[in-house]
Amino acid sequence: MQLAARIRQIPPSATLALNAKANQLKAQGVDVVNFGVGEPDFDTPENIREAAIRAIREGFTRYTPVGGIPELKEAIIGKFQEDYGLGYQPAEILVSCGGKHGLYNLFQVMFDPGDEVIIPAPFWVSYVPMAMLAEAKAVVVPTREENGFKLTAAELKARLTPRTKALVINSPSNPTGGVYTKEELAALGEVVLSAGLYVISDDIYDKILFDGARFTNIAMLAPELKARTFVLNGVSKTYAMTGWRIGYLAGPQDGIQAATNLQSQSTSNPTSIAQKAAVEALKGPQDAVAAMVAEFAWRRDDIYQRCLSIPGVTSTKPGGAFYIFPNFSAYYHRLKVGPGQTPSQVLAAYLLDEAKLAAVPGVEFGEDQCLRFSYATSRERIATGLTRIKEALEKL
Repeated sequence: MQLAARIRQIPPSATLALNAKANQLKAQGVDVVNFGVGEPDFDTPENIREAAIRAIREGFTRYTPVGGIPELKEAIIGKFQEDYGLGYQPAEILVSCGGKHGLYNLFQVMFDPGDEVIIPAPFWVSYVPMAMLAEAKAVVVPTREENGFKLTAAELKARLTPRTKALVINSPSNPTGGVYTKEELAALGEVVLSAGLYVISDDIYDKILFDGARFTNIAMLAPELKARTFVLNGVSKTYAMTGWRIGYLAGPQDGIQAATNLQSQSTSNPTSIAQKAAVEALKGPQDAVAAMVAEFAWRRDDIYQRCLSIPGVTSTKPGGAFYIFPNFSAYYHRLKVGPGQTPSQVLAAYLLDEAKLAAVPGVEFGEDQCLRFSYATSRERIATGLTRIKEALEKL
C-alpha cells in the first residue's frame, strides 16, 4: 500500500518503542531497570478511582459534549483561577483525550503550510512530528547545558522570520527537568509581543516542582501575553492518571473553538468516566500530590548525585518533572558508531544490552550528547540502575 507522504515522514514515538522493548525483555525473564517510561510509578489516588466507579454505577457512560462536560470545565477554570490567577470562560477550554491529543488538535488548527514554529531543543519528542503533520516548519533552536537548556530572548530573536507564528515553551521540561524563571519568561515575552507570536505553553508538569519553586507560565505575566498563549495541561502526571487520557487546553476562544470542531470530527468527547474522575482529581484532596512530589524530590537528589559520581558525566540539576538529562559525551570516543547511527543511540543500545538498563537516547529530544533517565521508579531501582551504568561504562 502506498501510504500518504505526510505519514511516511513521521517516526514512531521513541519513548513508547523503548518501553515496549524493555517490557518484552521483562516478559522473557530479564531483569531490566527501566528509566525510559515517562509516567509516575504510583497508583491513581483512591478518591479518584472511586469517583470513576461511582460514575459507572450511576450510568454516566454515554456521549458527553465534545469539548468536555461542564462540571469538568468549571473545575479546570477553578484550578487556573486559584493556582495562577488566570481567568477563563468555558468557551476558552477544551478537554481532550490526553495532553498529546490536545496539542495535536492545536497544531492542526493553528498552522498553515510553511508557517514556522520555534521549538527549543532539547524538546519533547512529539512536538516536531506534530508540526510536520500540520505541514508547518519546526525551527529547532539548540540551547546550552551551561544555561540549564533554556531558551534566551536573544536566541529566540535570532531565529525569527516573517513566517514565524509560534513558540513552544515546556516548563518544567521533558527531558531536562529545567524550569523557567519569571524573569526568563518575561524576557521571552517581550520578543513574543514585539514579533506578534503565539505561545504554546506545555505545563503538564506544573505541580511537580522542587526546592520551594513557584510555578509561572508566560500567560501569567501580562494580559496581552495571556491573549496570545495557549496553555496545555492535564491530569496524567500530577495525579498518576496516564492511562485515563484526560488533557485540557485553555486559550483564545477562536483557537479553542476550532480545535473543538476538529475533535468533533475525530475522537468526539473524551471518555465520560475519566472526565468524572478528573473532576475529583482537580477538586478533591491534594495530599497524594504533595506526597508524590516529595518522593520525586528525594529521588531527584539521589539520581543527580549518582550521575555526577560517574567520571566524565555532567548534568544540570532538574528543578521539576521526573527526568534527568545527563551528558555522556565523554564516553563517545569509545563507541563504534555505524552509518545511520548517532552516539546517544549506540550508547543507549549498549546499556540495554550490557547493563539491562533502558534509557532514551538524547538525539530523540534534539540533543545527542545526553541520555534521558526517568526517575519515576523506586529508590532501589535507581540505585541498581546507576550502579549498572557505571560498571558498563568501565567496560567500554
